[in-house]
Amino acid sequence: MVNEVLYCERLFYLEWVQREFEDNHFTVEGRAKHTRTDRGGGALPDLDAHASTPADPDADGRAEMASFVARSVWLSSPQIGLTAKIDLIEGDEGRVVPIEYKRGRAPDLPEGAYLPERAQVCVQVMLLREHGYRCDEAEIYFAAERRRVKIEITDELMSTTLTALERGRELAGSRVLPPPLVDSPKCFGCSLAGICLPDETHLLRGLADVGVVETSTVGAEGDELEDPSVQTSARARRLYAARDDRLPVYIQEHGTRLRLKGDLLTVETSNGTIESRLPNTSQVALFGNVQVTTQAMKALLERDIPLGFFTFGGWFLGRTLGMGSKNVELRVAQHRLAGEPGFCLRVARRLVASKILNCRTMVRRNHAAPPEAELKELRLLANKALRVESLASLLGIEGTAAKRYFRLFAEMLSPGRAWPEARFEDRNRRPPRDPINALLSFTYALLTKDLVLAVQTVGLEPLLGFYHQPRYGRPALALDLMEEFRPIIADSVVLSAVNNGVFDASDFIVNVAGCTIKPAARKKLIAAYERRMDHLVTHPLFDYRLSYRRVLELQARLMSRLIFGEISDYPMFRTR
Repeated sequence: MVNEVLYCERLFYLEWVQREFEDNHFTVEGRAKHTRTDRGGGALPDLDAHASTPADPDADGRAEMASFVARSVWLSSPQIGLTAKIDLIEGDEGRVVPIEYKRGRAPDLPEGAYLPERAQVCVQVMLLREHGYRCDEAEIYFAAERRRVKIEITDELMSTTLTALERGRELAGSRVLPPPLVDSPKCFGCSLAGICLPDETHLLRGLADVGVVETSTVGAEGDELEDPSVQTSARARRLYAARDDRLPVYIQEHGTRLRLKGDLLTVETSNGTIESRLPNTSQVALFGNVQVTTQAMKALLERDIPLGFFTFGGWFLGRTLGMGSKNVELRVAQHRLAGEPGFCLRVARRLVASKILNCRTMVRRNHAAPPEAELKELRLLANKALRVESLASLLGIEGTAAKRYFRLFAEMLSPGRAWPEARFEDRNRRPPRDPINALLSFTYALLTKDLVLAVQTVGLEPLLGFYHQPRYGRPALALDLMEEFRPIIADSVVLSAVNNGVFDASDFIVNVAGCTIKPAARKKLIAAYERRMDHLVTHPLFDYRLSYRRVLELQARLMSRLIFGEISDYPMFRTR
């Protein structure tokens, strides 16, 4: 952490105070280079056993120690307030040398390494001296070159290290997240770039500073309401991958059993066994009566792979997840702001306005002859949503917009001759009475599941929202964030699948109790939904491409930046 203070104070705060961490290929490679040292072996010699006698003292009051090697040695000092795990310690002729392993190459510097790395080994030297060992220098082993570099421990380096230690304590005690670096090359290799969001935070701050956020979103009546994303030419650097290469696993066959076999999840069905590697699995969703062994559940918990539970009909019941985010500061701030009506209304306005405008976009894209009067009315309702004075009034505006949208939604459906009896008159649920509503409800359940996981990954409390009020078992914050994605993800999936003839009448059971989707049809819908979630889209504000699943996580992280007060408004995700 002393290293991190000197490298980036925000990174230190995220890791040490908020306990945030995320792997990238550099951290994974670094752990691989530490495999041998992490196994441990050897031990530091007992100084008392080597104590000199009055007849034959050595220069520093200690007898000569035999050569030794010790790996993965923990040392602590309450006096100076430091603890460290030293990768390797070698001793010979009464001296010890700590050796720190690094995955990369040595920089071409007279000092042999950058200041943060030199301060890191300086801490190790201080600890060894504190425990009575003679330690005059340290080394850094750069694995890419298989070369050791000696680091001189000067008085200046000692002073800088102690100053960094005090600065770290000061930052931790301040309870204020330091600002991100500005256009720094350090961000490219940082595994926490997707949590820190340096460019995105600065860009949104800049928009707020010049007033673009407020002036561009509230247009005059009848004007085109636009998000600030289309008003600026600023761009954010791509600092993390566009999509997650891991894939979700869905299990819905009655009586299926999920087991663990080494590094594999094995799904035992009536038709055989299907396998999925744990490192390639992003989440597991179980529908209905599916059994999971304790060993499999434990392996999922250890890797922070969410395990979601659904009813056989698709109702999202909950999830099992490991420790996940340890960022208690974020949850405290969320609970405090959830009790502030002004903040809740400000967030809710933008969520509902964004949803209405995305509904309008869906009509413009998919309606054979988009009615101008309805498009104008949706635009006006979005403007009203941004000016409304209470959550109750906002609910009324959202309901009015939904009625108009779903009336147009029926006209966007064209099931064709393969499914001529398909009908959609209005949105109904609990239970859905017709196939289209059944498809919509199931897809909304999948989207709710993914937003619950995104919110929890970020460290927010899914049950505590700003627009949707708390209710037993309701993932209110996930439903808040879901508003603007309902039309462009869930509705889009259903429209595309139905209009392309994916389903027919035999895929559903319709009776007086409602409409049920058969398992084979549900499998086709899940496949269509996952294709949509993996689809790359250009973020309207930051101008880089990422999958819809990553968009959900990004928007949740931007919500956390809003909760911490780093940005002034929730940035709406608008599509054209």
